[in-house]
Amino acid sequence: MTSVTTAVLLLHGWPDSILRFEKVLPLLSDLHLVVPALPGFPFAAPVDRRGLSSAAMGEAVAGAMAELGHDRYVVSAGDVGCDVAEALAAAHPDRVAALHLTDVSQYRFLVDTPRDLSATERAYVRHGHEWQAAEGGYMHEQSTKPHTLAVGLGDSPAGLAAWILEKLRAWTDCEGAVENVFTRDEVLTWITAYWVSGAIGTSFTPYAESGAKPAGRIEVPTAFTVFPKDLVNAPRAFAARFFDVRSWVEHSTGGHFAAWECPSEYAAGVRTAVGLAG
Repeated sequence: MTSVTTAVLLLHGWPDSILRFEKVLPLLSDLHLVVPALPGFPFAAPVDRRGLSSAAMGEAVAGAMAELGHDRYVVSAGDVGCDVAEALAAAHPDRVAALHLTDVSQYRFLVDTPRDLSATERAYVRHGHEWQAAEGGYMHEQSTKPHTLAVGLGDSPAGLAAWILEKLRAWTDCEGAVENVFTRDEVLTWITAYWVSGAIGTSFTPYAESGAKPAGRIEVPTAFTVFPKDLVNAPRAFAARFFDVRSWVEHSTGGHFAAWECPSEYAAGVRTAVGLAG
């Protein structure tokens, strides 16, 4: 078993919560894990502005880790959590010992796309824009009209369930049948967490206040664990423009909620990052 003197910080994404890591926690029980509910999401402590941008979340997480006495730690993340991890590593490279990521933020090809792309990278960017046109309506709506959308979803449990369930079905490696990945009780638990907390509107804040990505390359050792049914998978060469990629593992199954869908493979990626931390 692997041991580590630094903590391992697990950051969830949207439209989920700390429940994303429920299956992976027993597999990493020998490590010191910190699993914060990101501000504005289910189970999170309230903040003055209710929701926060990814960069502001990074600062909030850094502050919480300092209060807990962790001066240096490994960060493992997916989706919005990747944006938070990226901001955290860029602002505090002395604290982040290593990164474990499942994706490169789509903002990296949507905003200020590098000009000197290879053919493989150009194909990736083209695919990303095609995916956005076909599947990215939620992202555009949540980033441009979050308050209007929040009223409808916050007023209708059926509407909220449809908004989230669509993503759980489309973004997992479930062959079109969501109950291949989630039991009905698990689906309802994930959705109910948003309903009872009233967090759906505040969870849009990282989209509405995405802001500029960190400038330059993040020089923190990074392990990527890539799953085929994730949203838009970047090639390693594109990821290496922004991260110090030390490990790149592509799996044959799994989707966006990898820690839930493929906990053993996800845990292996965490341990790789722990090894990079030294």
